[in-house]
Amino acid sequence: SGCVTQKPPLYRWGEYEQLVYEMYSEPGKAEPGTQVAKLSEDIGRTQAEGQRVPPGVYAHLGYMHYIQGNQGAAMSAFATEKALFPESAVFVDAILKRLKGKKQ
Repeated sequence: SGCVTQKPPLYRWGEYEQLVYEMYSEPGKAEPGTQVAKLSEDIGRTQAEGQRVPPGVYAHLGYMHYIQGNQGAAMSAFATEKALFPESAVFVDAILKRLKGKKQ
């Protein structure tokens, strides 16, 4: 027998994975307003607990803000994703390029 040590999780995922799953498996069930509220609550709780927000959360939040027509909040969330996870810049920039193309 040996000693078992448990490492704390690297990120606090909250409802993010479930929201993304519902969005694609049951369209309409996780509408953007609900997702923004739940993700914002998760982010606040995660920060209050001193844990890390996982990659993708701010990008998804940005997209939900965009769908709701809140461009300022969307750009802020996308910028936060890129700042926290520089490796996501290519992905986020591709999202922004597609969204810019949809506005025209």
